[in-house]
Parts: sequence; structure tokens; C-alpha cells
Amino acid sequence: MFAIIRTGGKQYRVASDQTITVERVEGDVGASVEFGDVLMAGGKIGAPLLSGAKVTGTIVEHTRGETILVFKKKRRQNYRRKNGHRQSFSVVRIDSIVGA
Repeated sequence: MFAIIRTGGKQYRVASDQTITVERVEGDVGASVEFGDVLMAGGKIGAPLLSGAKVTGTIVEHTRGETILVFKKKRRQNYRRKNGHRQSFSVVRIDSIVGA
């Protein structure tokens, strides 16, 4: 059985015992996390969410992504700005899917 959840403004297709990388969620490593925004589970489709459905998981680790360079320039104005960004991620192992 699989489900489609929404977290961090993105949607993920998850199944039990699957490991996914999502935008950072609150909690320590080893803590349990619950995703309540379930769009689809076990063939049932929500409009837009399934009431009573939830997906639980365990946080495996917190990590950061690769550096993305942000460069701004205005020609002939002597204006240049270089900045970097690293997004924070959490690796979550899906434990169970409870459908409505």
C-alpha cells in the first residue's frame, strides 16, 4: 500500500519501510514524526485531503544539500552580488500508513 503526502510544499509518494528526503522537519534524530496532509492512501482519493488518514515515520538524520550559487549583476552599473545557499533536509523512514 502506498500513499501520497504533502510536506514542505511538495508531494511525495511513500510506502512502508521506504526512506525519503524531505525539507527539514522539527524533531531530534530518532523521534517520531506524523504527516497529516494525506492526499491519497490505499486507492482512496481525498478532495483535497483524506480525513483521518495519517502517515508516521522516524527521523533518521538531518543533513544539508549542495551549495547553490546566487549571482546578481546589472551591466554597466558596477553591481555584482554573489551569495550561496544550502537547503536543510531531513531523512525520514516511513513506518506506517493509516488510511481513512
